[in-house]
Amino acid sequence: MKKITIIGGGIIGMTLAVYLDHTQYEVTVIDQLTGQATSASAGIISPWLSKRRNKKWYRLAQDGAAFFERLVQDFGLDQKIYAPSGTLIVQPEAQLLALAELAALRKETAPEIGEIKLLTSLETKQALPLLKPQPSLSISGGGRLDGRGYLLRLKTIAQKKKVKFIEGTAVIQQQSDTWHVKVNEQSIFSDILCVTAGPGIQQLLAPLGYQVDVRPQKGQLLSFATPFRTDDWPVAMLAGEGDLIPFADGTILLGATHENNAKWDLTPTEEAKLQLTAGISGFLQDPDSLFSMPLSYRVGTRAYTADFAPFFGDLTDQGSLFAASGLGSSGLTTGPYIGFLLAQAINSNTHHATDFSQYSKPMTNYITPSMDLT
Repeated sequence: MKKITIIGGGIIGMTLAVYLDHTQYEVTVIDQLTGQATSASAGIISPWLSKRRNKKWYRLAQDGAAFFERLVQDFGLDQKIYAPSGTLIVQPEAQLLALAELAALRKETAPEIGEIKLLTSLETKQALPLLKPQPSLSISGGGRLDGRGYLLRLKTIAQKKKVKFIEGTAVIQQQSDTWHVKVNEQSIFSDILCVTAGPGIQQLLAPLGYQVDVRPQKGQLLSFATPFRTDDWPVAMLAGEGDLIPFADGTILLGATHENNAKWDLTPTEEAKLQLTAGISGFLQDPDSLFSMPLSYRVGTRAYTADFAPFFGDLTDQGSLFAASGLGSSGLTTGPYIGFLLAQAINSNTHHATDFSQYSKPMTNYITPSMDLT
């Protein structure tokens, strides 16, 4: 049985670990945990109205959102982890009309968008009582995901599949016929190495002669514990000010920040609180009723690239070294699907024939070798 080591137990690495064929491979996951973006995250799965011009990214996000129906079935995700809650988009009325037209157009290739409906001010408030009366656009197919809950669920499944977990900082020491990874003074030898460690991928691949276009970005979310009955509340995307994400247990999240200069700093800041609450308060009927609730922070470090698009694939075209990173703020939508696609390629031993070009630019756009590793 061949051995696979995955460095990085975030949303890509954990999905990959579970979808690998465990009759073919013995799988080990190494993760540092500290600062992990997925475990700090919660977000909206509703990419269809994005105006990003990157068509490859949009196709990946569209297919990633559609993939959630299978994820729910394969992993038994309950409503606390993922729920098709629906999405409200709150913007000036003239912009909502244009977005409704865009949604109708994109529904032709993405029927999972569901029902598209322009809501009156009263209907908006009825749908999400925290909001003050204002027009909105409702997309019934939108959903919400708790990143931390997703990882815990997948770890439970992976452990039943005999996946080994090691917590610590990995160092890739050499390449020959097998990969040698050192962690906590322990040596791990494997036939296939998958590096999915977010912004840490840069440091991990440097000893192998690779330069990686990836940067760390701090993200902070505010989590309010409320007594509100939020079971049937949709998530809301508020014009230019972030997201309002109610969970079924009354928890309501606001966020998230995008702090390029903070890099690896995981300190919760008053500045983030002020930024998020000030921006969102104008959309709320009674901001104090929410902001007076018990508050906690979720802080993590995302990875992003110069063009804000992810990359993933086989680095050496030998089927032994795979890499994925650069998810940015869309990682909850695209990450599980990327993990699945990589698992498919590895399971079928078709890495030479696997073409990810419909979803991403060539790996050489993001990872540049400075020595011959073939």
